[in-house]
Amino acid sequence: MVEVVESVRGRVGELVLRRDGHAYEVIENGVFLMDTRNGESERLLVTGALTPGASVLIGGLGVGFSLRAALDAGAASVVVVEREPAVIAWNREGPLRTVHGDALADPRVRLVETDLVPWLASTSDRFDALCLDVDNGPEWTVTESNAALYSDAGLARLAELLNPGGVLAVWSAGAAPEFATRLRTHFASVREVPVEVPRGEPDVLWFARNQRSRRTPPGATCSAAESSARLPGRAPRARRSTSRTP
Repeated sequence: MVEVVESVRGRVGELVLRRDGHAYEVIENGVFLMDTRNGESERLLVTGALTPGASVLIGGLGVGFSLRAALDAGAASVVVVEREPAVIAWNREGPLRTVHGDALADPRVRLVETDLVPWLASTSDRFDALCLDVDNGPEWTVTESNAALYSDAGLARLAELLNPGGVLAVWSAGAAPEFATRLRTHFASVREVPVEVPRGEPDVLWFARNQRSRRTPPGATCSAAESSARLPGRAPRARRSTSRTP
Protein backbone atom coordinates (compact mmCIF):
# COMPACT_ATOMS: atom_id res chain seq x y z
CA MET A 1 0.00 0.00 0.00
CA VAL A 2 1.34 3.42 -1.02
CA GLU A 3 1.34 6.02 1.75
CA VAL A 4 1.89 9.77 1.33
CA VAL A 5 4.50 10.81 3.88
CA GLU A 6 4.49 14.52 3.01
CA SER A 7 3.23 16.81 0.26
CA VAL A 8 4.71 20.31 -0.11
CA ARG A 9 4.86 23.16 -2.56
CA GLY A 10 8.27 23.09 -4.21
CA ARG A 11 9.99 25.71 -6.31
CA VAL A 12 8.50 24.37 -9.55
CA GLY A 13 5.32 22.69 -8.28
CA GLU A 14 4.01 20.06 -5.89
CA LEU A 15 6.54 17.66 -4.38
CA VAL A 16 5.32 14.46 -2.74
CA LEU A 17 7.27 11.95 -0.69
CA ARG A 18 5.58 8.53 -0.71
CA ARG A 19 6.34 5.21 0.94
CA ASP A 20 5.62 1.94 -0.83
CA GLY A 21 6.59 -0.89 1.49
CA HIS A 22 10.26 -0.35 2.35
CA ALA A 23 10.85 2.02 -0.58
CA TYR A 24 10.43 5.78 -0.76
CA GLU A 25 9.39 7.66 -3.90
CA VAL A 26 9.58 11.34 -4.82
CA ILE A 27 6.90 12.68 -7.15
CA GLU A 28 6.83 16.17 -8.68
CA ASN A 29 3.64 17.54 -10.24
CA GLY A 30 2.36 13.99 -10.58
CA VAL A 31 5.49 12.77 -12.39
CA PHE A 32 7.80 10.14 -10.90
CA LEU A 33 11.21 11.59 -10.04
CA MET A 34 13.20 8.97 -8.15
CA ASP A 35 13.00 6.21 -5.57
CA THR A 36 15.16 4.22 -3.19
CA ARG A 37 14.73 0.79 -4.81
CA ASN A 38 17.91 0.56 -6.86
CA GLY A 39 20.25 3.47 -7.53
CA GLU A 40 22.85 1.49 -9.49
CA SER A 41 23.32 4.10 -12.21
CA GLU A 42 23.31 6.98 -9.70
CA ARG A 43 26.15 5.34 -7.78
CA LEU A 44 28.11 4.48 -10.91
CA LEU A 45 27.79 8.08 -12.06
CA VAL A 46 30.12 8.99 -9.20
CA THR A 47 32.31 5.92 -8.76
CA GLY A 48 33.08 5.90 -12.48
CA ALA A 49 34.30 9.50 -12.32
CA LEU A 50 36.43 9.87 -9.21
CA THR A 51 39.52 8.49 -7.55
CA PRO A 52 40.30 8.62 -3.81
CA GLY A 53 41.17 12.13 -2.66
CA ALA A 54 39.13 13.83 -5.38
CA SER A 55 37.17 17.06 -5.05
CA VAL A 56 33.65 16.36 -6.32
CA LEU A 57 30.60 18.35 -7.37
CA ILE A 58 27.25 16.54 -7.37
CA GLY A 59 24.45 18.33 -9.21
CA GLY A 60 21.18 17.12 -7.65
CA LEU A 61 20.90 15.53 -4.20
CA GLY A 62 18.13 13.08 -5.10
CA VAL A 63 17.80 10.37 -2.46
CA GLY A 64 21.49 10.55 -1.61
CA PHE A 65 22.76 7.54 -3.57
CA SER A 66 25.43 9.53 -5.44
CA LEU A 67 26.57 11.39 -2.34
CA ARG A 68 26.95 8.19 -0.33
CA ALA A 69 28.91 6.62 -3.19
CA ALA A 70 31.29 9.60 -3.40
CA LEU A 71 32.05 9.46 0.32
CA ASP A 72 32.53 5.69 0.30
CA ALA A 73 34.86 5.99 -2.71
CA GLY A 74 37.17 8.28 -0.73
CA ALA A 75 36.31 11.76 -2.00
CA ALA A 76 38.25 14.44 -0.11
CA SER A 77 35.44 16.98 -0.48
CA VAL A 78 31.95 16.99 -1.97
CA VAL A 79 29.82 19.99 -2.93
CA VAL A 80 26.15 19.10 -3.47
CA VAL A 81 23.95 21.63 -5.28
CA GLU A 82 20.20 21.13 -4.74
CA ARG A 83 17.46 23.68 -5.30
CA GLU A 84 14.48 22.06 -3.52
CA PRO A 85 14.31 22.75 0.26
CA ALA A 86 11.96 19.79 0.78
CA VAL A 87 14.39 17.35 -0.84
CA ILE A 88 17.12 18.69 1.43
CA ALA A 89 14.91 18.34 4.52
CA TRP A 90 13.87 14.78 3.67
CA ASN A 91 17.54 13.86 3.30
CA ARG A 92 18.85 15.80 6.29
CA GLU A 93 16.34 14.99 9.02
CA GLY A 94 13.58 13.07 7.26
CA PRO A 95 13.15 9.42 6.28
CA LEU A 96 15.67 9.56 3.41
CA ARG A 97 18.42 10.16 5.96
CA THR A 98 18.66 6.43 6.67
CA VAL A 99 18.96 5.59 2.95
CA HIS A 100 22.47 7.08 2.79
CA GLY A 101 23.55 6.78 6.41
CA ASP A 102 23.21 10.50 7.20
CA ALA A 103 25.72 11.39 4.49
CA LEU A 104 24.95 15.10 4.71
CA ALA A 105 26.45 15.15 8.22
CA ASP A 106 29.86 14.08 6.91
CA PRO A 107 32.36 16.95 7.41
CA ARG A 108 33.59 16.54 3.82
CA VAL A 109 30.17 17.63 2.49
CA ARG A 110 29.08 21.19 1.67
CA LEU A 111 25.44 21.58 0.64
CA VAL A 112 24.43 24.55 -1.51
CA GLU A 113 20.71 25.28 -1.83
CA THR A 114 20.35 26.96 -5.20
CA ASP A 115 19.76 26.42 -8.91
CA LEU A 116 22.64 24.52 -10.46
CA VAL A 117 23.05 26.37 -13.76
CA PRO A 118 23.51 29.92 -12.41
CA TRP A 119 25.73 28.52 -9.65
CA LEU A 120 27.97 26.90 -12.24
CA ALA A 121 28.12 30.18 -14.16
CA SER A 122 29.33 32.15 -11.13
CA THR A 123 31.44 29.77 -9.05
CA SER A 124 35.21 30.10 -8.82
CA ASP A 125 35.57 26.54 -7.48
CA ARG A 126 37.34 23.86 -9.50
CA PHE A 127 36.80 20.11 -9.21
CA ASP A 128 38.32 16.77 -10.09
CA ALA A 129 34.87 15.36 -10.89
CA LEU A 130 31.59 16.99 -11.94
CA CYS A 131 28.66 14.56 -11.57
CA LEU A 132 25.39 15.85 -13.01
CA ASP A 133 22.02 14.19 -12.48
CA VAL A 134 19.46 16.96 -12.80
CA ASP A 135 17.36 15.99 -15.84
CA ASN A 136 15.85 13.02 -17.60
CA GLY A 137 18.71 13.56 -20.01
CA PRO A 138 20.44 16.12 -22.23
CA GLU A 139 17.68 15.86 -24.83
CA TRP A 140 14.85 15.53 -22.30
CA THR A 141 15.03 18.51 -19.96
CA VAL A 142 12.33 19.92 -17.73
CA THR A 143 12.43 23.40 -19.29
CA GLU A 144 14.05 24.94 -22.33
CA SER A 145 16.38 27.00 -20.13
CA ASN A 146 17.85 23.83 -18.64
CA ALA A 147 19.13 22.85 -22.09
CA ALA A 148 21.86 25.47 -21.66
CA LEU A 149 23.71 23.01 -19.46
CA TYR A 150 24.20 20.62 -22.39
CA SER A 151 24.88 23.22 -25.07
CA ASP A 152 28.30 24.04 -26.52
CA ALA A 153 28.55 27.03 -24.17
CA GLY A 154 27.48 24.91 -21.22
CA LEU A 155 29.98 22.14 -21.94
CA ALA A 156 32.76 24.69 -22.42
CA ARG A 157 31.98 26.14 -19.00
CA LEU A 158 31.94 22.67 -17.41
CA ALA A 159 35.34 21.95 -18.95
CA GLU A 160 36.64 25.16 -17.37
CA LEU A 161 35.49 24.02 -13.94
CA LEU A 162 37.53 20.81 -14.08
CA ASN A 163 41.04 20.45 -12.79
CA PRO A 164 43.58 19.02 -15.27
CA GLY A 165 42.61 15.42 -15.95
CA GLY A 166 39.19 15.91 -14.35
CA VAL A 167 36.05 14.05 -15.40
CA LEU A 168 32.55 15.25 -16.24
CA ALA A 169 29.89 12.57 -15.61
CA VAL A 170 26.35 13.01 -16.92
CA TRP A 171 23.29 10.86 -16.18
CA SER A 172 20.46 10.23 -18.65
CA ALA A 173 17.35 8.06 -18.79
CA GLY A 174 18.21 7.13 -22.38
CA ALA A 175 20.55 7.63 -25.31
CA ALA A 176 21.28 11.16 -26.60
CA PRO A 177 23.36 10.88 -29.81
CA GLU A 178 23.51 14.60 -30.56
CA PHE A 179 24.72 15.37 -27.06
CA ALA A 180 27.34 12.62 -27.26
CA THR A 181 28.68 14.13 -30.46
CA ARG A 182 28.75 17.59 -28.93
CA LEU A 183 30.50 16.26 -25.83
CA ARG A 184 33.33 14.88 -27.96
CA THR A 185 34.09 18.34 -29.33
CA HIS A 186 34.86 19.67 -25.84
CA PHE A 187 36.65 16.79 -24.11
CA ALA A 188 39.69 14.71 -24.94
CA SER A 189 37.96 11.38 -24.34
CA VAL A 190 34.36 10.29 -23.86
CA ARG A 191 33.09 6.96 -22.59
CA GLU A 192 29.39 6.05 -22.89
CA VAL A 193 28.08 3.42 -20.46
CA PRO A 194 24.55 1.94 -20.68
CA VAL A 195 23.11 0.65 -17.39
CA GLU A 196 20.24 -1.82 -17.55
CA VAL A 197 17.18 -0.99 -15.42
CA PRO A 198 14.26 -3.24 -14.41
CA ARG A 199 11.86 -1.45 -16.74
CA GLY A 200 12.30 0.60 -19.92
CA GLU A 201 15.39 1.43 -21.93
CA PRO A 202 18.78 1.47 -20.18
CA ASP A 203 20.02 4.49 -18.31
CA VAL A 204 23.07 6.02 -19.99
CA LEU A 205 26.13 7.58 -18.37
CA TRP A 206 28.82 9.63 -20.08
CA PHE A 207 32.29 10.07 -18.63
CA ALA A 208 34.19 12.86 -20.37
CA ARG A 209 37.80 13.52 -19.41
CA ASN A 210 39.20 17.03 -19.45
CA GLN A 211 41.35 17.48 -22.55
CA ARG A 212 44.25 18.88 -20.53
CA SER A 213 44.87 15.35 -19.24
CA ARG A 214 47.47 13.21 -20.97
CA ARG A 215 45.56 10.09 -20.04
CA THR A 216 43.05 8.52 -22.42
CA PRO A 217 40.93 5.64 -21.07
CA PRO A 218 40.82 2.47 -23.18
CA GLY A 219 38.11 2.62 -25.82
CA ALA A 220 37.56 6.37 -25.42
CA THR A 221 37.04 8.70 -28.35
CA CYS A 222 39.32 11.71 -28.70
CA SER A 223 38.39 15.02 -30.27
CA ALA A 224 38.62 18.78 -30.67
CA ALA A 225 39.61 21.96 -28.85
CA GLU A 226 38.31 23.89 -25.87
CA SER A 227 35.96 26.86 -25.90
CA SER A 228 35.86 29.63 -23.35
CA ALA A 229 32.12 30.37 -23.60
CA ARG A 230 30.13 30.86 -20.41
CA LEU A 231 27.07 29.07 -19.16
CA PRO A 232 23.79 31.05 -19.39
CA GLY A 233 20.36 30.55 -17.95
CA ARG A 234 18.68 29.00 -14.93
CA ALA A 235 17.73 25.40 -14.22
CA PRO A 236 14.81 24.01 -12.25
CA ARG A 237 14.77 20.69 -10.53
CA ALA A 238 14.53 17.95 -13.12
CA ARG A 239 12.45 14.85 -13.37
CA ARG A 240 13.12 11.20 -13.74
CA SER A 241 11.53 9.32 -16.60
CA THR A 242 8.21 7.69 -15.83
CA SER A 243 9.64 4.54 -17.41
CA ARG A 244 11.78 4.19 -14.28
CA THR A 245 8.72 3.71 -12.09
CA PRO A 246 8.79 0.15 -10.73
